[in-house]
Amino acid sequence: MPSHASSASFRRLEREILQCRKCDRLVCWREKVAEEKVARYAESEYWGRAVPGFGDPAARLLVVGLAPAAHGANRTGRMFTGDRSGEWLYRALFTFGFSGSAVSASREDGLVLRDCYITAAARCAPPANKLLREEIANCRPYLLGELALLRNLRVIVGLGRTAFDAAFDSLKSLGGTGASARPAFGHGKKYRISEGLTLIASYHPSQQNTFTGKLTRPMFHAVFREAQRILQSSNEGNER
Repeated sequence: MPSHASSASFRRLEREILQCRKCDRLVCWREKVAEEKVARYAESEYWGRAVPGFGDPAARLLVVGLAPAAHGANRTGRMFTGDRSGEWLYRALFTFGFSGSAVSASREDGLVLRDCYITAAARCAPPANKLLREEIANCRPYLLGELALLRNLRVIVGLGRTAFDAAFDSLKSLGGTGASARPAFGHGKKYRISEGLTLIASYHPSQQNTFTGKLTRPMFHAVFREAQRILQSSNEGNER
């Protein structure tokens, strides 16, 4: 049977993330957005804190995004929840059996991820969706912590170049790859990082990418179809 870290270990890491105030710029921005809100969410109570990862502790698939959206996860408190990017992601996950629902509405909606965990390079919403290098570095210990706890990983999908690079850099710092340089980012490209672990690059399902057609639904689904294929192949190999 696959092994995985205890739920208590994930809860400890989550508490650490929730208390984080390392980056003054990000803390000021996330709290300012939560206080001022936008008209369409004027009656909502914003989360306004760092956002922890979410999913199955025994997951073999890890999805890494950039950071919470100002009026998405910064409002709802769950990664990729409450914005258009999340609509794309959860529909794809549901289509390929990684989510119990195609819609993620709130932390209390009962949604369950199957064999999948979702996280990000940074845990606070950044101004203009742009992170500083030191902010990514400050947040890296949390991604490292998740990678250490997710003991069954077989596939990591990096949504956008920053997330892709953050995933690779974290694996390298943990000794999870012997590669001397980051692999090139390109939608749909996949790299065997180590025995039994594949890193796949995807364009981020941001409105900028989906509205312009840089990322289409078939392109996005192809990434998760490949992730599913790799995991199924892994199952078949274990059964031999």
